Amino acid sequence: MSSAPAWPTVAAEPEDRVDGRRAAAVHRVRDFLVDNADTVHALLCEISTHRAARYEIESTVATLDGALDEVATHRPGRVPRLAAFMPSNVILYSYALYLLVPALYTERLVFRPSSRVKDQMCRLHALLAEQHRLPITLSTASQREFLQDHVGPADVVVFTGAYANAEQIRARLSPGQLFLFLGSGVNPFVVAPGADVERAARDALAIRVLNTGQDCLGPDLFSVHESLLDPFVEALVGELKGLRYGPYTDPDADFGPIFYENALEDGAQFLARNRGGIVHGGHVDFRARRLDPTVVVGDEVTPRTHVPEFFAPIFNVASYRDEDALAATLTTGTFTERALGSSVYGHAPALVQALRRRTTVTLDTTLLSIDDGNAPFGGYGRMANYISDGQEVRAEPVLVSKAVAAYRPGGDR
Repeated sequence: MSSAPAWPTVAAEPEDRVDGRRAAAVHRVRDFLVDNADTVHALLCEISTHRAARYEIESTVATLDGALDEVATHRPGRVPRLAAFMPSNVILYSYALYLLVPALYTERLVFRPSSRVKDQMCRLHALLAEQHRLPITLSTASQREFLQDHVGPADVVVFTGAYANAEQIRARLSPGQLFLFLGSGVNPFVVAPGADVERAARDALAIRVLNTGQDCLGPDLFSVHESLLDPFVEALVGELKGLRYGPYTDPDADFGPIFYENALEDGAQFLARNRGGIVHGGHVDFRARRLDPTVVVGDEVTPRTHVPEFFAPIFNVASYRDEDALAATLTTGTFTERALGSSVYGHAPALVQALRRRTTVTLDTTLLSIDDGNAPFGGYGRMANYISDGQEVRAEPVLVSKAVAAYRPGGDR
């Protein structure tokens, strides 16, 4: 793991903005992650691949290094209470994003781990809490009890998960509570004329196979211009043939078992329904929880096309002919509702312009290249992410400190 930048001095921040003791507490966690990376890495490898766990630690250290500058930039008011529903993946990174950094301006924080990773989250919290000793409390209460005892009195509520569940929780909140929802998007990956096909194939593999496909940034749709479809698929298959399967603890493994049971089942069902389009892979072993990276080539998408969310290494590829038609499709209906991020390779200026109105767009690189824990992230689709202040719902990129500063009703600034 590469060394992280030096921690900024607490004295550089206004005394009324950051409590020096809390800044020091966050700093201790940062140093612990650097000095004890192997201990944390071993825990994360229970639910993530070796490479994904290493990437998560590095991203978390970078986020903690930028925490003081983030707070100084957005200047959120003091928050008495924050309650967070944590995700079932990237548990360390989420701990930093939704608990450690907000602890710099929040008096008390309580969080509920996902039931699927409760054991790992409890042990991770025990490790980190011993270092920071901040008023961050883990609750193993039922969702109903958590809503009543912790969400109800909270000033800020953070929810990561499914949109339908977020809407149920938002409906129970009172006026004056700030609600931040972080979901997932289609994240279309477009290969347009002029693209470096070999590079696009390598990048497609890198982001779709990250943590065996169990990452919310993974593209659920690969739209490839018809003139590049065959060379792109050929290049992608060539890359996939060189991948190695192994346990999460294997540093040389490119992919491993599927950790999440519903992800394995959903992926297998999609492959069964679309078996005629499989051009590579397709092997599923339920006993070993193994789903090999698979390329499925289907029909051109339309505004009515249902694109499922994959939490598995499935490449859902469709050709397109007309740039304007694709732009219209990707900014219509469910694509608009699930608008989070998108990546475009090659020359497609009209498409890029259209996508930028709805999503965070990367050009000739993946969304991983702009993953910054100290900056707002997301798109403008309500099913992907939104901020609610009790009166208005705003679908926009989310960063907790920025949202608190801009939208918390009656916040102390």
